[in-house]
Amino acid sequence: MKAYLFAAGAMLAATPVLAQESVGGDPMVSKGFSGIYVGAAGGYDVQPNDGGSRILFDRNLDGRFGDSVLTATGGNAFAPGFCGGGATSANAPGATSANAPALAAGTGCRKDRDAWGYYGRIGFDHQMGGIVVGVVGEFGKTEINDSVSGFSSTPANYVMYRDISWEAGIRARAGFTPNDSTLFYGTFGPGYARINREFSSSQSTNTFTGRGDRNQFGIQGGGGIEQRIGNNFSVGLEYLYHQYQDNDYRVRVAGPAGTPFTNAANGGTVDGTDLRRSDDKFRWHSLRATAAFRF
Repeated sequence: MKAYLFAAGAMLAATPVLAQESVGGDPMVSKGFSGIYVGAAGGYDVQPNDGGSRILFDRNLDGRFGDSVLTATGGNAFAPGFCGGGATSANAPGATSANAPALAAGTGCRKDRDAWGYYGRIGFDHQMGGIVVGVVGEFGKTEINDSVSGFSSTPANYVMYRDISWEAGIRARAGFTPNDSTLFYGTFGPGYARINREFSSSQSTNTFTGRGDRNQFGIQGGGGIEQRIGNNFSVGLEYLYHQYQDNDYRVRVAGPAGTPFTNAANGGTVDGTDLRRSDDKFRWHSLRATAAFRF
């Protein structure tokens, strides 16, 4: 990652000189940013820390979450706790059970995955003096994934997972060029993404049924620098923030009467319990290189 950022920075540092030499030596080279362009963007995507994430419960199916799942003796069935990542064991980090030794702190839960993203883009800019305004559309994918896990005293784990199948966006772009070849800009607009959700559990007594829309609207915003190279090409560096409201995915836990999820005697209902994530926004940061061919 450090090598990638160093190379990208060196490239941008060198391109203004190359662009100026090309413009000065070839009168056919046009300057400015007006026109249509096609290109690509790719880089590394990082998620914010969500260590406080947990799974919430609606035991009586009244649509309100925040209930406690209780054992037959009235204890908290999820006393071992939660983690903002994917479970790697039926036991919570640092937990013990009658059949398992204590786990070292930090084990039993893997971190969410930060990863690469890659997009194609098409856009149009119009330059008025030193001011440049335009619009850009993108379509692509990020390889990040995000999980939250709960651990019951059974012991068992319950994992809610999500990733991005694809993402599209259309953003306004506005900026300033001091020399007709270097552009500093900001960008903002709506995004639309297909979010894959999955649920898994090491417990097999109950049944688990997920529901909820997978396509979600969101926002994208950030800024960057773009440098023209010769007549038709430009390269740049860009930061972009992505956020999607992902709050409608539910998992219905049903199955045999009398389990903690279906025990009507402890404030629940025989129809089961609904689960959802406490972190209802799927968000990440992108630092990426851009390249474009300008017509």
